[in-house]
Amino acid sequence: MWHYYNPVRVEFGVGIFDDLDKLINNRRYGLVTYPEPFFASLCDQLQSRAGAPVVLINDVQANPDYRLLAQQIDRIAEDEAPDVWVSLGGGSVIDTVKVFAAANGDFDNVRKYLETGSGANQLSATPIIAVPTTAGTGSEVTCWATVWDEVSGIKYSLARQNLYPEVALIDPILMCGKPQALTISTGLDALSHALESLWNVNANPVSAAHAISAAREVMDVLPRLANDLQNVELRSAMAQASLNAGLAFSNTKTAIAHSLSYPITLKYNVQHGIACSFSLPIVIESVIGIGGLCEASLNAIFDGDLPTAAKKVSHLLHSLGVSTSPADHGVENAAWEALVEGAFDGERGRNFIGNKDNFLKAAEALGAAAA
Repeated sequence: MWHYYNPVRVEFGVGIFDDLDKLINNRRYGLVTYPEPFFASLCDQLQSRAGAPVVLINDVQANPDYRLLAQQIDRIAEDEAPDVWVSLGGGSVIDTVKVFAAANGDFDNVRKYLETGSGANQLSATPIIAVPTTAGTGSEVTCWATVWDEVSGIKYSLARQNLYPEVALIDPILMCGKPQALTISTGLDALSHALESLWNVNANPVSAAHAISAAREVMDVLPRLANDLQNVELRSAMAQASLNAGLAFSNTKTAIAHSLSYPITLKYNVQHGIACSFSLPIVIESVIGIGGLCEASLNAIFDGDLPTAAKKVSHLLHSLGVSTSPADHGVENAAWEALVEGAFDGERGRNFIGNKDNFLKAAEALGAAAA
């Protein structure tokens, strides 16, 4: 038995950002974005069509943290609570908006829920229109947000069925010109989402179909896009691949590579897309022979040549300037062994259908544990 569910309405196309005011539909809207000129210009374009937002939060930072989120919510007056939130930016903006949508005007409501699992009746569910400006997060079609407590060194997942965005509006033109490093990191995040949804206890035939399409497209398109950043056709292909990866892991969540990535991002300041992708060859090598939907899907991605799949992904990563050695990301042997132990014990680690022994053997075989 299996099930698949995703209620998000998707609007996709070059230039479709111009229709955002129609989706807002005269509702009081809150607008959340980054503090950069590019986003200020987009905000101006939106306001010329939809009018001014009742609240504007434009100081979102990477990896939304407890302290900033609490400060931002404190700025939202009770009489300014919007009827709909609009996120304009990458994964951190969409995550931030989901926190705002759930907080019911007080970050402590979210904090209590994250830390204790209680207080769900105090949370809200304001509708969200998600407008991603990078191809990687997939958060525009999921019902959870990543929330960081950097002081305590803890990463939380705010997971609520009523936090699926109302609409995901995906305009590839908004992604053109993004820097090469960001393009690579977010693209590899999408690849990780796709593959992580396959070696997953929650995988199903529909999620797998999305994952296969996404993984094949990322591996084909990303190396070309990295050297042709203004190419709208390639940006469109990557945006669609990211969307498919999002539709895949929206039903499975992620697994062991992401479980490894969170402390690597927190402790070693490695970008999320890099932190969750450099270990992918190890995971692929460790699940060869596992059979079932996972192996069938990997065969579809790698044209039936699983013995060379890990090497192909390693080559892809290296061609994009990403090392597959933990030491090159600041993680020496002793720390790596501890991280692996913790990753298998974590919630995302428990989604993994493989096992720690095979993972460690694969790491040794690929030389990934060498300091």
